[in-house]
Amino acid sequence: MEIRWLEAFVAVAEELHFGRAAARLQLAQSPLSQTIRKLERELGVTLFDRSTRSVALTPAGEALLPHAHRVFEELELARQSTRAVSGVFYGTVSIGFSGALNHLTLPPLTRAVRQRYPEVTLKLVGRVMTRDGVEQVERGALDLAFVALPLDPSPAVTTRLIAREPLGVALPVDHRLAAESAVDLVDLADDGFITTPGAVGSGLQEAGLRACVNAGFRPRVVQEITDPFMILTLVAAGVGVALLSAEVADIMPSGSVYVPLRGEPTYLNHAIAWSADNPSTVLKAVLAVAEEVLPTPD
Repeated sequence: MEIRWLEAFVAVAEELHFGRAAARLQLAQSPLSQTIRKLERELGVTLFDRSTRSVALTPAGEALLPHAHRVFEELELARQSTRAVSGVFYGTVSIGFSGALNHLTLPPLTRAVRQRYPEVTLKLVGRVMTRDGVEQVERGALDLAFVALPLDPSPAVTTRLIAREPLGVALPVDHRLAAESAVDLVDLADDGFITTPGAVGSGLQEAGLRACVNAGFRPRVVQEITDPFMILTLVAAGVGVALLSAEVADIMPSGSVYVPLRGEPTYLNHAIAWSADNPSTVLKAVLAVAEEVLPTPD
């Protein structure tokens, strides 16, 4: 079995179209078909159901695909490892983040990585809430995710605290408390709140709910949205108020203000999460950079 046979198989399996797979591999369609037939003869199975209108994986093809992916993942890791010995890192690290809540933590990391390791590609995936980020790290869809603590324990995921920000409130500029230097959260008990959805496992939503309960009420949620900056936009539009960490104070859109809360603060604990079982040498290099530019706060 040759590597190029597996490469042809993966291309057809992902495209489910011999013409598109041939174009992707920069081959003519006839040599591609011949390569697939060689692989099928080698394995003694049929990998694709072919018709004039469609191509589909057979059960044998479905069984082979994850192993074929793993072969190429191992080859890439081998390439990375051999070059890392000489201090040269290349490859891709995928990073999940939520958006506005990471505007003080994501840019320092990405800038430092690009300056130190220009051959490393960073694949940035936005609107990733905490639970989704953890799940994607667990299954290998993400190498690194910005999340909020605490998390449900997971033996597959390692986390490190990188920042702690107290919650404050975003208000429309014409809100009755917008001109105050600080507000008591209980004074907002009758307001409608905009928040991230609880169903996606948002650390922001959980911290906001905890703050409201500690103040003696449960918030009346009028809108849920996954993008924190869109939350600010809806606040500016007068849809409601929102509990957000203090880092957003300097990116408030026109029509909104950020006001600190009085009393014992509720913190949003920002962290990064990764799998300790991830063998990527490039990820290890990025984590080392993160230790420098995003140290754990005292």
